[in-house]
Amino acid sequence: MTTQPLLIEIGVEELPAIPLLKILDRIEKSWREILAGRQLESDFDFLYTPRRLVLQHPAIPVRQADRVEELVGPPVEIAVRDGKPTPAGEGFARKCGVAFEELQRLKKGEREVLYYRREVAGRPTEELLPEMIREWIASMNFGKMMRWGDRHDEFIRPVRWLQVRLGDRSVPAELFGVASDKLTYLHRMVSFDPVEVPDIESYTSILEAGKVILDPARRREMIREDFAAIEAESDLRIEEDEALLNEVVAITEYPKALMGSFDEKFLELPPEVIITSMKEHQRYFPVFDAAGNLSNRFVVVSNAVTDDYSQVIAGNERVLRPRLEDALFFYRNDLKRGLTIDGLEKIQFIDGLGTLRDKVDRERNIALRLAGIYMDELEHETGRSALEIEGLMDRAVTLAKADLLTEMVYEFTELQGLMGYYYAKALGEDPLVCTAIKEQYRPEGEGAELPSTIFSSILAMAIKLDTLLGLFSVGQIPTGSRDPFALRRAVNGIIRIVTRYDLSFDIPVVLELLADQYAPFEQKRLEEFILERVYKSLRANPSVITAVLATGERDINELAKKVEALTEILERRESRELFTTFKRVANISAEVDLSGDLSVDPALFRSEEERELWEAFQETQRREYADYRQELEALFALKPTLDAFFDGVLVNAEEEDLRRNRQHLVASIYRAFLSIADLKEISI
Repeated sequence: MTTQPLLIEIGVEELPAIPLLKILDRIEKSWREILAGRQLESDFDFLYTPRRLVLQHPAIPVRQADRVEELVGPPVEIAVRDGKPTPAGEGFARKCGVAFEELQRLKKGEREVLYYRREVAGRPTEELLPEMIREWIASMNFGKMMRWGDRHDEFIRPVRWLQVRLGDRSVPAELFGVASDKLTYLHRMVSFDPVEVPDIESYTSILEAGKVILDPARRREMIREDFAAIEAESDLRIEEDEALLNEVVAITEYPKALMGSFDEKFLELPPEVIITSMKEHQRYFPVFDAAGNLSNRFVVVSNAVTDDYSQVIAGNERVLRPRLEDALFFYRNDLKRGLTIDGLEKIQFIDGLGTLRDKVDRERNIALRLAGIYMDELEHETGRSALEIEGLMDRAVTLAKADLLTEMVYEFTELQGLMGYYYAKALGEDPLVCTAIKEQYRPEGEGAELPSTIFSSILAMAIKLDTLLGLFSVGQIPTGSRDPFALRRAVNGIIRIVTRYDLSFDIPVVLELLADQYAPFEQKRLEEFILERVYKSLRANPSVITAVLATGERDINELAKKVEALTEILERRESRELFTTFKRVANISAEVDLSGDLSVDPALFRSEEERELWEAFQETQRREYADYRQELEALFALKPTLDAFFDGVLVNAEEEDLRRNRQHLVASIYRAFLSIADLKEISI
């Protein structure tokens, strides 16, 4: 098949980095799907700069392949009546684009149906490209779009030029009123005028000569090379934040990394304040000394083209200074004022749940009740008395939201909690209290860092539990994918905390203990919501989780341990044979009242297989186990003895006492498993 190179360049005003980065994969996938839908599959590269979206095909078919199209219509008895076509028959003819008389008939099963076969000539790629490009552009959902001029269609930014080149031809096309031609644009600091691209082969070199590096991977490598040179020269370390690096790659055409500095007096600020000012507002990379301390330097990735970058550096230093001046002013003012919650009563939390002061009071009650549950663990961890721990927990909860009233958090909302930590530390609060304030929102997402202590974890759980109980009590329950208050994330955080620190967390018991602070609601519904997240969080065969839950287990930590132990055994190659045997045990036990007396009388044994199984099982019951895995290993080790028992013994014997004795023997084994999981629920 004949192929030719293809170049598509869509020139735009500067694209915003974040919306572009969010859909990069979808942009490429969409073009691949469009190619497949037109039978033009071929390799391509999707490249971009802030001012262009580009597709480059080294070789694309110049036309679609011819194909045979077969259309099957309605049964003849429906399509023809009294020798004339019915509306169904005429509709099929219209679909095929022919007169009814030209349709054929085909035997399909027991019925005869209308049928049409036609050869379809492939269309030229040049003819297809304009509609393909429009479809591709329409697939790009950036979220917030814009219109320009007198147009009614919209895109993320105005389109200013368009190239569609197939081989040595410029393909006529139009996008947002812009007609395709052979022109492109260089870096604005090189030229504002369009430049003609004589052919596809010269496109990339023309851009590079005009200080436009088309490939984002090359721009990334240029930045990293500059970073390495700066670090080697300065003996400092640049924090290479991947998300920030992606962003600066997306907003530069010809990147150049430069080092600037700021007054050392600003190092009085907490490092996170300086880093936030640099990253979030200016896209600067923080720089650290050999000891890991934040230095009074920063790295900016410039998009300027110049022989003298000193003015670029000076300009960025001037921009950063007033931000740091403001931050230092806020910081010193906040320290003078101290941490207080006076004013939280004026901030509404959620309708029906009062103010933030009300939330703090509820969180205090939850934290103190949880501290009572976990007091042994807390005393062991902290070396403090129960009375001290209660006082410190009360203090931590009281101060946790205090920094919401500070000038610094008003300006840098993302530092809530962290600024409370720094202020509490500067004001001489106990280290346990300071750390708990800093870590109160952990974990903030999947895989995010957990609180570093059990003490901090209790505050974090209290905050999450109040939000869960409170919102369920006022009917704000997530539906579908909608979860505006991140309740699913709150549950995931609780699951991760209790499993990390081996803390008992019996769901219905905890909910009942805490529910008296809220309007009455159906606690079972919240329990089910939490269990839904357990299925997602534990990342195990769902039937294994169901098997453990079927035993009545509702302690998240114990549930996780049991699921983990069962999963380890399931991952073995022989697990299918293993569970076949024990599901037979479950099936036989279905006829027995497992809550009743399962006494077994060895005097009624009639075979060696019965005696061996009984003795082997008794041995499993006499032993002590370090964990559920060991206990399961011991019970599953009964398989050979059980197989021999089933081969040599008729469980449902005619004599009632023998039958009951044998059923009790099998059911005793099943009941031992039920302390961990109901095996009949497991699917493998």
